[in-house]
Amino acid sequence: MSEMRDAAMQSKAWPFEEARALLKRLGGKDPAKGHVLFETGYGPSGLPHIGTFGEVLRTTMIRRAFEVISDIPTRLVCFSDDLDGMRKVPENVPEQEMMRENLQRPLTSVPDPFGTHDSFGGHNNAMLRRFLDTFGFDYEFVSATEFYRSGKFDDTLRLATERYDDIMAIMLKSLRDERRETYSCFLPIHPETGRVLYVPMKHVDAKEHTVTFDDEDGREWTLPVTGGNVKLQWKPDFGARWAALGVDFEMYGKDHSTNTPIYDGICKVLGGRAPHHFTYELFLDDQGQKISKSKGNGLTMDEWLSYASTDSLSYFMYLKPKTAKRMHFDVIPKMVDEYHQQLRAYPGQDLKAQLANPVHHIHQGDVPASDMVVPFQMLLNLVSVSGAEDKETLWGFIRRYAPEAAPETHPGLDDAAGFAIRYYEDRVKPTKTYRAPTDEERAALEDLRARLTAWEGGADADGLQSEVFAVGRERQFEPMRAWFKALYEVLLGASEGPRFGGFVALYGVENTIALIDRALAGELAG
Repeated sequence: MSEMRDAAMQSKAWPFEEARALLKRLGGKDPAKGHVLFETGYGPSGLPHIGTFGEVLRTTMIRRAFEVISDIPTRLVCFSDDLDGMRKVPENVPEQEMMRENLQRPLTSVPDPFGTHDSFGGHNNAMLRRFLDTFGFDYEFVSATEFYRSGKFDDTLRLATERYDDIMAIMLKSLRDERRETYSCFLPIHPETGRVLYVPMKHVDAKEHTVTFDDEDGREWTLPVTGGNVKLQWKPDFGARWAALGVDFEMYGKDHSTNTPIYDGICKVLGGRAPHHFTYELFLDDQGQKISKSKGNGLTMDEWLSYASTDSLSYFMYLKPKTAKRMHFDVIPKMVDEYHQQLRAYPGQDLKAQLANPVHHIHQGDVPASDMVVPFQMLLNLVSVSGAEDKETLWGFIRRYAPEAAPETHPGLDDAAGFAIRYYEDRVKPTKTYRAPTDEERAALEDLRARLTAWEGGADADGLQSEVFAVGRERQFEPMRAWFKALYEVLLGASEGPRFGGFVALYGVENTIALIDRALAGELAG
């Protein structure tokens, strides 16, 4: 363990860098509460999405890295802001009229349009917990409704009335002039309608810990801030929650970064210590635009998992979290193959390299062996040229290439075969285009055909790659990549492809000869 800890204290992998920064913040000592608290937040106005997964996954990676370098116990809290008022009705739920009638009521006071839970917030909380449990996250769930109404937040809310002016001073600096006139950090919940009110405070009583306000009809009310009668606006709530829970670490997207001084300042005003934060870059669509739930651009969680495993998504989430990344369908095959490359490399690496390997953090040090004897990109090309519509057809090729492989012994490869068929049908086939070879390329293809006809080396991928390379060299393709690009475009209908010798070994020499014949006869481009 000491060797592991020593290596982790020097590792440049970002989870260890963040874990060390957190340990430094603590001064290497146990916090007074006896543990380090990691937190992630969730707005249950809709279903859990890929950003929720990313935050919990990355936070878990840092938490596990912290546990390697420290003996201080840790907890992870997933906090649901389910006392928020429902600002608009989601388009993808039933009972639209009923939902409109409940606008501005807390999500846990809105009836469940699906009829399965006691409230809409309860329904979405259950979805979140099922979502997190599916991926095996170790966490504690906290409901804002329960947190406010049970009294757990009362001491902090009382202190907020006593330090109301200090909180408002922080907030007013960040607001436009017209917003300052009506802003309050307190949002009372109307005793009769149950709606969350955005109204100015007429008086905040620091001794009685009450707020006085007029509702929309001009009636004056005085309510205690405790017991769930009043909630905080979201920015003050962020900092107040840190103070109340004693949060030591929270990450959020770059779009929150300008609010960090506000969150930190309110946490300090309310007697807490600002946690260590980690700001990650946002995901972009194929056009380089920020992914938006309302626009529906980019990639959803369900879409990714329709075409690849959770581990490949975890790998994508691990890579360069402080760099904006395109998150579109075409990244999936690359992520699958890179993930398995890292799995294969891991056993032969020294400890320093292993701690820098993404799979160490994805699997918390218990790294499985890869059973992908055929890369995902090659499976896609195989589906393309073979016309396979089921896994059994693909396995006919795979067994010839790798006789030791079988669905029972290589379940990851078996799953990938199914994913490849679905991905090809949905994402590749609709846009696939072949082209005819140039005269130079035609001559090179005829040369390759002759070499394959004379080939007696079986499914030797390296030997076949040498034959393909020799044709490009003797035909003086410059650069050599132009030869391989021609093979992909003429034979596979794609601008990029697999290591071609490996593809020939998998698809079969005779099948590849027949494929070349079809291309030379104009059947593919036609």
